[in-house]
Amino acid sequence: MLPQILLSILLIIITCCVYYVRKKYSQLEKLGFMHEKPKFPFGNVQGIGKKYHLVDILRRTYKKFSSDSPIHGLYMFLSANFVVTDLDLAKDILIKDFDTFHNRGLYHSIENDPLTNDLTRIEDQEWRNMRHKLTPTFTSGKMKIMFSTILELSHHMLNKLKANENLDNVEIKEVIASFMTDVIGNVAFGLEMNAIEDPDSKFRVMGRKIFTSQNFLLNLLFLANFKSLAIKLKLRQFPTDLSDFFLGVVRETIEYRLKNNIERNDVLNSLMKIGTEGRKGEDKLSTDEIAAQCFAFFIGGFETSSTTTTFTLYHLVQNTELQEKLRDEIKAVLSRHDNKVTYEAMQDMKYLDMVINETLRMCPPGTAAIRQASKNYKVPKTSLEIPKGPLVIVPIYMIHNDPKYHPKPEQFNPERFTPENKAKRHPMAFIPFGDGPRICIGNRFAVMQTKIALIQLLTSFRAYKTSKTPDKIVIDPKSSILNSVVPIFIRLEEL
Repeated sequence: MLPQILLSILLIIITCCVYYVRKKYSQLEKLGFMHEKPKFPFGNVQGIGKKYHLVDILRRTYKKFSSDSPIHGLYMFLSANFVVTDLDLAKDILIKDFDTFHNRGLYHSIENDPLTNDLTRIEDQEWRNMRHKLTPTFTSGKMKIMFSTILELSHHMLNKLKANENLDNVEIKEVIASFMTDVIGNVAFGLEMNAIEDPDSKFRVMGRKIFTSQNFLLNLLFLANFKSLAIKLKLRQFPTDLSDFFLGVVRETIEYRLKNNIERNDVLNSLMKIGTEGRKGEDKLSTDEIAAQCFAFFIGGFETSSTTTTFTLYHLVQNTELQEKLRDEIKAVLSRHDNKVTYEAMQDMKYLDMVINETLRMCPPGTAAIRQASKNYKVPKTSLEIPKGPLVIVPIYMIHNDPKYHPKPEQFNPERFTPENKAKRHPMAFIPFGDGPRICIGNRFAVMQTKIALIQLLTSFRAYKTSKTPDKIVIDPKSSILNSVVPIFIRLEEL
């Protein structure tokens, strides 16, 4: 009798589970959105983080549905989400109707995973308050102060390269990432990281660990789609040792500065002033909140900028005539500024802007802008309605590589970004940092350190392909940003 009862209970459980899954996978059909048929348990994202990057998934659905509808559905695990393919609708979601889409819907928990409580993840009024507090950190005046620090550190990078007896096969991403680890460490934490001199320094090791110790992309999307459950189960985005390390560094640095009455022109100092003084009508920042903002600046600053710089050099070794054109501009501009690399000289390098923008078009580190509907939203000019709660994805990579907006998108062509050509395009056809009130707050800083790295490298070296330079960039499926699955080697020849 007992085995029959257990069998009956098991059958009931299985039946309930099947019913629940089928109900979940019928949501998009009931709402009237085009979508691929989902398969349990990944929905429409089978193989993500292992065989496929999010870019590969969005490329498939974008090509399938973009010509028939301004938006389509995408099942991530058991959750119904949405992908925007119309530029006017993307503008509405990111800018015009921001009040409905002011959150990103990403996992964050200051109790379970303190480093996730940063500006990129927090929500509602908490986000508005933090954005208001951090905005003065990235003014033009602060950029100029940071510029001199970055320039000084770039000389260390050049000296390290020039002391290298073998420049025939340089893993350029590692060189750039070490330089930018030192930059972010100095500017954000006020600390000497020494990653250029010591690639195995603690900060460089921890920087690598953020993106390589786990399936970062799969983890990120899983936690976003099961956010409430993840918080209840006390799941984490970042490993405990990594979290403890960064929290410890910030706490020790704050204690040391307060004890010794030390002030520096860096992000941490700005955050400390907010934390100790607060602002009228606003809460002060806790040490953990300060650490979370510094950490976000660290991972966003060194990884995205080093990837962009690496991809720019990759395209310039594939197109040596463009490399020479850029080098000629850099030399010509510097000659007008007493042959000194200054903030003003950098601002005058218009072709450098074009080259970096073309890299960001072809290989945007942030491949998608994610927002969350805070209430039901009627899609303009359609009978469709996005319900409250799901993620809404603007596929930046696919928009940037759509021949409708960028003819022959596979060709590296900086001339797309002349003032005349930019004026012809829809403003949402190029959004490497997102757009609207939640645009990346550090976008100008990211571009600035990329420019300094390129100016210094191209005035000191010519760069060439080697037998180890990949013919094309293959995306690492585990990375949350756009990254090459294989190291990118180039040959440097000192000028």
